[in-house]
Amino acid sequence: MKETITFQLNGKPVRLEVDGNRTLLWVLRTDLGLTGTKFGCGLSLCGACTVVVGKEAVRSCQLPIREVRGKEVLTIEGLAKNGKLHPLQKAFADLGAFQCGFCTPGMIMTAYALLLKNPRPTREQIIAGMDNNLCRCAAHWRIVQAIERVAGTR
Repeated sequence: MKETITFQLNGKPVRLEVDGNRTLLWVLRTDLGLTGTKFGCGLSLCGACTVVVGKEAVRSCQLPIREVRGKEVLTIEGLAKNGKLHPLQKAFADLGAFQCGFCTPGMIMTAYALLLKNPRPTREQIIAGMDNNLCRCAAHWRIVQAIERVAGTR
């Protein structure tokens, strides 16, 4: 059954007529054309589909779109401002904190939410905060370094 869902997406109001049970991931990718958020496992386990809702990193592959009604959603497409990469995006690029790049949007969005809650995390807190995001390319060490750079802890 279709519902009217309104929310803020990357700072702009969105109004959709959509089945409220559809997941946020597929609404973002297919209805709104925002393909930066990736489909990984589809089970909320890998983190490839991570977006920020409010100030929380959430797995969009399992989140019904009706759950974001009235909330603010931030995707990887919304991080860069005025043609400039967000410091996390720049640090990931500068330090090569990726190989294939498939997990990178989810990694960056999880790191963004982590730094919202704790702007100066220790290495151990970064590792714990990123623990549920998987990277098959083994870029984990460089990912931690990129987050440390932005946090000013390294």
